[in-house]
Amino acid sequence: MTRVPEAAGPLDWSLLSGAVPVTVAVVGAVALLLLCFSRHRGWWLRRAPLALLVAGALTWLVALVVDDWWQPFPEGLPSDSLLWIGVGILAVVLVLFRMPGLRWRERGGMVGCGALVLLLCASQLNVQFQEYPTLRAAPGPWQVKAGPLSAEDLARRPTVSVPDGRALSQVWKPPAGLPATGTLATTAIPGTVSHFAARDAHVYLPPAYQASPRPRLPVLVLLAGQPGSPDDWVDSGQLVTVLDGFAAAHQGLAPVVAVVDPLGSAFANTLCLDSRIAQAQTYLARDVPDWIGTHLQVAPGRGATAIGGLSFGGTCSLQLAVNAPDVYGSFLDISGQDEPTLGSRDKTVSKAFGGDAAAFAKVNPLDVMAHRSFPHTAGAIVSGASDSIYTPQQQRVLTACRQAGMDVTWRLLPGGHNWQVWRAGLEQELPWVAQHTGLTP
Repeated sequence: MTRVPEAAGPLDWSLLSGAVPVTVAVVGAVALLLLCFSRHRGWWLRRAPLALLVAGALTWLVALVVDDWWQPFPEGLPSDSLLWIGVGILAVVLVLFRMPGLRWRERGGMVGCGALVLLLCASQLNVQFQEYPTLRAAPGPWQVKAGPLSAEDLARRPTVSVPDGRALSQVWKPPAGLPATGTLATTAIPGTVSHFAARDAHVYLPPAYQASPRPRLPVLVLLAGQPGSPDDWVDSGQLVTVLDGFAAAHQGLAPVVAVVDPLGSAFANTLCLDSRIAQAQTYLARDVPDWIGTHLQVAPGRGATAIGGLSFGGTCSLQLAVNAPDVYGSFLDISGQDEPTLGSRDKTVSKAFGGDAAAFAKVNPLDVMAHRSFPHTAGAIVSGASDSIYTPQQQRVLTACRQAGMDVTWRLLPGGHNWQVWRAGLEQELPWVAQHTGLTP
């Protein structure tokens, strides 16, 4: 188990606003101009137009391969992302076209300019998706890697009794010397029943989990997007900081959070269902809760267990709330879709269910809710105000949930389909999760 330290310095400077992205933008723009500029007339008449043509063709080819052949993203590459990918390709093409006839020192300068333009493109993509708020959150040797769960975490202790009708926070008295921060660990959660090959999960244990007697805390199973991995919530989502902040305001209490993997690999799309692709639903409905109940001392029952996620993970959280309501009593759907998809319903039904549309309808949340009510399920639905693709879908989900008798809330946050919304969504809905899982009244 690794306790995550706090630090301040250049690694914590914002990569999303302020001096760093502005400086990168200015320097990168100057570097692009230097790559384009030449005093030779032949450059402007022949090589520069050809470089633009080649870069445009390669950018079109990238879009064709990604959106029409590979299709790792059901909704396709965003146009803004494709623009910056195109600028990066143009920089590489310009460097290659400028090389002939240059001295070694000049070639080094061209390569340096190309690298600065690529840094500009990476910065703009990061600002677009809000993925790495600081350098500390980005992959690199500076990251603190979590270790395995310790024997102390897995050990059984006396527990705090909570009378019926009371919330845990109403009877909890933190002992002296309680740690100020929680701990983060990585662990394998095997697909014992589903045989699903998941990547390692992350488990956050709040400060109160270290106490004796130990409070039986509720559980939030958290899912990342697609493409993605459990690391995304830890790094880009700043999971530990968010949960430690909640715990600090609640005498060390917070949900136990298990960030698990329903994909198997970064670009896989299991649809979070049991289908020809994978038994992902069984993994989340059986294997994950069974492992948590066996290895951790947490509050039992559906009322103390929530599932949540972003984008694909948000869609998945709704799916599990509908298809496994005996396991998950509440869900947090951040920027999810109105149904699981491989790009279209026809393609989804064909590839995952062998063309059996009825089999898909039996597990598709909006189809299920059209014929079944869920009066004992609660949901929080969150979306970005400028997310023109997913917010309308979330509104359809909201309507369907209310018509099915669910107790659902709606929150619209500034931002698009990016981490600006997803981080804030988790942080702002944690009080809701705590209330609906019995942690707070």
